Amino acid sequence: MSTDPGGVAGDLPGLTMGGFGPGPQLTGSFSASGRGPRLLSGGGRKATVISTISTLVVLGALAAVFWLAPGSAAFRHAFFSPTNMWRAFVGDPKNGYYSVGAAVWLNIRMFLSAEVLILILSLVIALIRQSTGPVLFPLRVLAMIYVDFFRGVPLLLVVYAVGLGIPALRLPVISTQSSTIYGIAVLTLSYSAYVSEVYRAGINSVHQSQVAAARSLGLSQFAAMRYVILPQAIRNIIPPLLNDFISLQKDTALVGVLGAIEALQAAGIYASSVFNYSSFTVAAILFLVLTIPLARFTDRLIARDRRRRLAGAMR
Repeated sequence: MSTDPGGVAGDLPGLTMGGFGPGPQLTGSFSASGRGPRLLSGGGRKATVISTISTLVVLGALAAVFWLAPGSAAFRHAFFSPTNMWRAFVGDPKNGYYSVGAAVWLNIRMFLSAEVLILILSLVIALIRQSTGPVLFPLRVLAMIYVDFFRGVPLLLVVYAVGLGIPALRLPVISTQSSTIYGIAVLTLSYSAYVSEVYRAGINSVHQSQVAAARSLGLSQFAAMRYVILPQAIRNIIPPLLNDFISLQKDTALVGVLGAIEALQAAGIYASSVFNYSSFTVAAILFLVLTIPLARFTDRLIARDRRRRLAGAMR
């Protein structure tokens, strides 16, 4: 390895042959603290003022286009009527429509149930695809076909196939379940194909030296996977897993095509009853309330992981 002071170390300010010296700090979107890019970073008060003014200008222009459009009044009444939004939120079964606010709890229950099942099934699929034994070759082929099929077929088609096809088979117990159960099954089948690939990426991201060290200590392949590889892999894949679960939360609305009264279905019933679409706005707001905190939590995890990696690289 070259130790020429005029090499890479000499070209980087603050980097000396003994490590990182007291050179100038990085400025701008990235800083020496290891924090990633933020909405506002660097530039001080002047940058904050400029960012605030530019944001107000953009928002003002969008608001002006919206309010000055020829059909603005009709659009606002159809989608943003406060009276209809409140009625859709609380519901009135006597008048033939359900509460969107109450129906969203079905979305939450489906999301939580499917999430647990997805984490288990996708891990099993990933471990099968990562196996190398000849005895498991048929299972590896089936797992590959499973992943290719459910990643390639649109989720809505799977909803129809399972939700309408299984009851038509008239199988004992299986064909008599509710549309909610079929919806959870569809979400589990479809998303397990995606999440299994996330698991595989995490497993493959663990350096082979970790595997070799575990085997040199006398651990079996199963023990090395359980105690050495999987803990590191799962820590690496938490952010992409959370991103998949944000999409899962939204896709629970597709179960409504089977007749389950979730938020989107309740909004559609209200819209068809009173001929006003403000109920869809209520449903959209509720989904945003559910997904935005999870998205921000994912960003925090990504930033923390980046700081941890940078701190480890600078030691």
